[in-house]
Amino acid sequence: MTEQELIKGCSNRVEDCQRLLFEKFAGKMMSVCLRYACNQQEAQDILQLGFIKVFDHIHQFKNEGSFEGWMRKLFARVAIRQLGKKKPGFTDMQEIGPAAPFEAPSVLSKISEDEIHALIRLLPDGYRMVFNLHVIEGYSHEEIAKMLKIQPTTSRTQLLKARKMLQALISKRYNMITV
Repeated sequence: MTEQELIKGCSNRVEDCQRLLFEKFAGKMMSVCLRYACNQQEAQDILQLGFIKVFDHIHQFKNEGSFEGWMRKLFARVAIRQLGKKKPGFTDMQEIGPAAPFEAPSVLSKISEDEIHALIRLLPDGYRMVFNLHVIEGYSHEEIAKMLKIQPTTSRTQLLKARKMLQALISKRYNMITV
């Protein structure tokens, strides 16, 4: 079954098409959910809510761009809405101290993608959301500010702090490995 047939079937609420769409995209969308969530359970909740939204709004897909890209944006919005209910803080965290000299090529060559995602999940909610939206999803600070109802300067600051904290987490993990 082609993607277009799958989309049409889901628009018509055909359960077999919905199941096939879920099976085809659940893994990829779970990775989106995990980037925003603090843990596996929270990510699964976001995944479920995301697919409900997909099935409710699939008729709005205009075949402009990729369907997967449309779904990723929808899942990111669902995650933001869910995490917004927890009222993520955009306040200063205690300083984590100066980061160790960062040797990106050598350190990053030793860290797997899964480890990087795990470290991103350790970031506070506000840092993690801004980091994911800007670095991974490609939103501008102005777009992020509208989505999260914050100022663009807050988005920029949160990204800077997220990068600094992520760098420190990577450095700490790297130092632990070499000791």
